[in-house]
Amino acid sequence: MDQETKDKHMALENLAGNETAQKPEAREPEKEKTDWIGEIKSIALLLLAVLAFHSLVAKPFYIPSVSMMPGLLVGDRLIVSKYPYGWSWVSPTFHIVPRVSGRLFGSLPERGDIVILTPKDASADWIKRVIGLPGDTVELRGGQIFLNGQPVQQEIQPDLQVPIDANSPCSAEFPGLQGTNDSGQPVCNLPILRETLPNGVSYNIIDLGPKETDDYAPLVVPEGQVFVMGDNRDLSADSRVSMRNGGLDGPIPWENIGGRAEFITFSLDGSTTLNPLTWLSSFRSGRAFTSLRPDKAATTTK
Repeated sequence: MDQETKDKHMALENLAGNETAQKPEAREPEKEKTDWIGEIKSIALLLLAVLAFHSLVAKPFYIPSVSMMPGLLVGDRLIVSKYPYGWSWVSPTFHIVPRVSGRLFGSLPERGDIVILTPKDASADWIKRVIGLPGDTVELRGGQIFLNGQPVQQEIQPDLQVPIDANSPCSAEFPGLQGTNDSGQPVCNLPILRETLPNGVSYNIIDLGPKETDDYAPLVVPEGQVFVMGDNRDLSADSRVSMRNGGLDGPIPWENIGGRAEFITFSLDGSTTLNPLTWLSSFRSGRAFTSLRPDKAATTTK
């Protein structure tokens, strides 16, 4: 290799070295810092949106007692719509609004509606069926409802066989009614009546026989109030029962109604444990998405 060629190679190497030296060192990208204040605001807004939806549109509800059997069982989960009757102090998920009379965009429920209500001097929500509206005269004779002097139709139905499980043990509330179905499964044989109100609304009730709540002196439902009862007539503390005995002590103000029961989302038999294997098996079959809007005859009378 002659001197000229060597000089050219050295010049090229020097040029390459200079370019390498001039290249800036690669820097690691800076990690973005978490905006904790922004995250907290986002979570707070989400919670407010959920509370607003529960308070103004719809919310879930759990059935804790047997007072609305046979239609509703302990362990049923429902959806309650909040807007059908307007809004009042009981509408917020947490009852933090002062008790005031009246409703915003209010309307009365219909006879036969299943409603969520808050008793006069309590904060817990109850669930009952509307029987009497303002101006109605409500009376009970031997377990039969009389509305405005006319008997409400009742028809004897075949006994209803309700499967016995942890949430429906039968023995405590319905002693002597335990049995088995054709498959040998333990069931509770409940005596059923089909009741039809003057507006054509029809539903099943349980009547265990003569009880002291079977008779109720005639009472005119005051303006702005409704008379409510449970479908499990002999095991329901409702408008027939005094407050001293755990009842509602007569009709309730309509602003104490928090919403209308719409449908069952799912139902649990009470066998759920911490073991995930029990979670699916505890679901009762055939109850999901059952409508709670009462049947209504095609031809009705007022």
